[in-house]
Amino acid sequence: MRQFSYKPSLLALAISSVAAYSSLASAATPSAIPQLSEAKSSVLTTSCEGLSSLLSASNTAINSVETVTKGTVKLGDNDVEEHCLVKGQMYERIGDVDGKPYAIGFELRLPKKWNGRFLHQANGGLDGAVRTAEGALGGGPLTGALFQGFAVISSDAGHDKGIPTFAYDPQARLDYGYQAVAKLTPMAKNVIHQVYGRDPDRSYFAGCSNGGRHAMVAATRYANDYDGILVGSPGYRLPLAAVASIAGAQVYASVPNTDKKDLKTAFTLAERTTVSNAILAKCDALDGLQDGMIQDFKSCQAAFSIQTDVATCKADRDGSCLTQPQKDAVDTIYKGVTTSNGKRFYSSFPYDTGINDSDHIIWEYTSPIERDSGAVAMIFSTPPVELKDYSIRNFNGADFVWKANVDELVAKVNAVSGVYKESAMLFMAPPTPENMSTLRDNGGKIMVYHGVSDAIFSVQDTEAWYLALDAENNGHAGDFTQFYPVPGMGHCRGGKATDQFDMLTPLVAWVEKGQKPKQVIATARGEGNLGGVNEELPSSWSATRTRPLCPYPSVATYDGKGDEESAKSFVCDVPKDM
Repeated sequence: MRQFSYKPSLLALAISSVAAYSSLASAATPSAIPQLSEAKSSVLTTSCEGLSSLLSASNTAINSVETVTKGTVKLGDNDVEEHCLVKGQMYERIGDVDGKPYAIGFELRLPKKWNGRFLHQANGGLDGAVRTAEGALGGGPLTGALFQGFAVISSDAGHDKGIPTFAYDPQARLDYGYQAVAKLTPMAKNVIHQVYGRDPDRSYFAGCSNGGRHAMVAATRYANDYDGILVGSPGYRLPLAAVASIAGAQVYASVPNTDKKDLKTAFTLAERTTVSNAILAKCDALDGLQDGMIQDFKSCQAAFSIQTDVATCKADRDGSCLTQPQKDAVDTIYKGVTTSNGKRFYSSFPYDTGINDSDHIIWEYTSPIERDSGAVAMIFSTPPVELKDYSIRNFNGADFVWKANVDELVAKVNAVSGVYKESAMLFMAPPTPENMSTLRDNGGKIMVYHGVSDAIFSVQDTEAWYLALDAENNGHAGDFTQFYPVPGMGHCRGGKATDQFDMLTPLVAWVEKGQKPKQVIATARGEGNLGGVNEELPSSWSATRTRPLCPYPSVATYDGKGDEESAKSFVCDVPKDM
C-alpha cells in the first residue's frame, strides 16, 4: 500500500526492473550454494520440573515448566511423545497511548527425545493467542514438528487478544509485524541451550496465512537465524489484501438488488456453482484427465471467460445464469480491484473450482465486514481510526466498509504519523521480498505452498513474487526456493482439493541432505480420514485420492493409463506453452 501519489509496490518495481537486476543477480548468484550438515539428536534425562529454577533469559519471565506426558497432544491418532512445556512472557510493559498492559506471551515445547532442531511456529489472523506449539500445517495434519522431535515455540506476537485494538499501541504494531520474532528467537535458542547443553543444529520457521507472512518476513529480516522456511498461503502484503477485500465488498454491493446486510444476494451459491461448473467444463481436461480438479491453473485463465462461458440471464435470475452487471462485478474483483485512477493495488485472482466453496464465500462476504474492517481501521491505517476508550464495542465494521474511500485507505496504509513511525506496509511486509540472497548464501531453503482457490490472499500474488525472485536470481530461484500451487485448495486448507500433506519433512531433507523435492504427495480427506473429513470433497472422489503437488512451473499431468485416483498415475511436467 502506498502514499496516495500511488508509488508502485516493491514487487511491482522488482518485476518492472528485471533487466536492471539481471547483471546484478548473475554476479550475486554463487556458483555453489553451501550444503548444511544434518542435525544430531539428544536425550533429555532431567525432569521438566527440575528446570524451573535453572532457566533464565533477559527481559523474560518464565511462568511455569511442566511435564506433558505422551499422548496428551495428538495429531490424528498419533501420540506426541513426552516433552517439557515452558510458558512465559517477554518485555512486560504498559502502553503509552492506551494505558493497557502488553507483553509477548509464548510457550516453548521441548521433547525429551530431541532431534536437534528448532522450529518457530508463526500463527495466523491477528495473533493475540498462544496456540499449541506443535508445528503442524496443511489440512488435517497427521504429523508436525513437535511430533517429529523438534523444539517448537509459539507466541501471541505481543498482545493477548485477537482483536485489532492492540494496534493503538505503536510498539504492539511493530511486535505484531516483525519485532516479536526478533525478541523471541534468541530467547528460545538460549533456553534450548540451557536445557540440552547446546544450541540447535538447525532452525526452521513455518506458518500459514499471517503466519506465512511472518515466515516471509523471517526469510528476509532474520535470514541468519533460520536455515529452512516453510511458507503457507502467505499474506505477505496483508494490508493491501485487506483493503482489496473491502473494495471487493463494495463491488458486490453495487450489483442491482443486492442487500448490503446479506452480500450473497449479489452472487448466490447456485450462481457460483454454475460458474464453478463452467470453469470445470473449460479447464478440467487440460491436465489430461477430467477428475474435478484443475492442475494447470495458468492455462485455465486463458481458456475461461466469465463473459462468454457463462450464460447471460434473459429473464429473472434462477441460478443458471448471470446478469451482465453480475458478470462485470465478478470480473472486476477477479481481475483485481483498483483505485479511482484504474491502477490495481493488490492482485488478480484466478478463476478456479472453489469459487462456490463455503470458505471462499465467507472470505468474500463476511470477512470484509467482520475482520478486514477492523484490521484496516486500527492496525493498517495511520493514524488509526479514533475510537472512544480504544474499545472494539465502539466500532461498526459495516459502517466503516460502506463509507470507506478506497483511495484514502490505500494512502493510509502507506502513511506515518506522530508516534506511528512505520507505515503498515513497512512493518507488515518483508523488505524487498524478491531479495533473499542472505538465506540463499547461507545454504538455507524455502518451500512455499498456496491454494489456487484462496479467496483472501491470491496465489497469483505469490506467483508474481516467485517470478520476481527468479529474475533477481538470474533464473535460478529454484536452487533454493520452491513454490507449490495447490489445485482447488482454499485458504491454508479445505476446498475441492487434496489438502493433507507434509512439507516439513522434505524441507528438512533439502536443507540438511541436499535432497531437492521433485514433488509432494497430497491426500484427500474423505470419510474416515484421521485428520478430519473435508466436507467440500465431491462424492465422486475416492475418500483416499492422492495427487502430486508439483513445484512451479510444472503441473501434475495424467499419464493416460494408471489409476485415476492415485498420484502414481501423474507426472510433474512443465506445460509446453511456458
